Amino acid sequence: MTGLPVPVPGVSVCVLMNRGCCGPFARFDADFEPPGSDGGLELLSTVSEQRLPAEFLPAIREGLAQGLGGVSASVLLTDGYFHETDSWASAYRIGAEQAGRAALIGAGLLPREEAEALRWVRWPGSPKPRRPKRAR
Repeated sequence: MTGLPVPVPGVSVCVLMNRGCCGPFARFDADFEPPGSDGGLELLSTVSEQRLPAEFLPAIREGLAQGLGGVSASVLLTDGYFHETDSWASAYRIGAEQAGRAALIGAGLLPREEAEALRWVRWPGSPKPRRPKRAR
């Protein structure tokens, strides 16, 4: 199993699909580090239960594993937020998958062009999202 070669700090996720009414919402920040001696995916959190309930951690872990695609890493959740009605495990899974892909791009394991497909995540050095041209 390949390990993340360099740290990728400051990955920020905000899944917001609730335009106008209720819908999936997820928000968290994470720092990615090369794996520890055990290898594999290690998920740690410094976020309080009031900001990010533990019930969402399995979905985050699942999404990270999918996004990292077999690359091992240590991931530290540094901040988070949830909404009592709109936060769904599926939104955290989607956000975590994109965070894993972002870490691979930030570490140089995926080409920067892959970033264009990442709608819900930003990290230091990520390309600015393209805004659609307005019709006149």
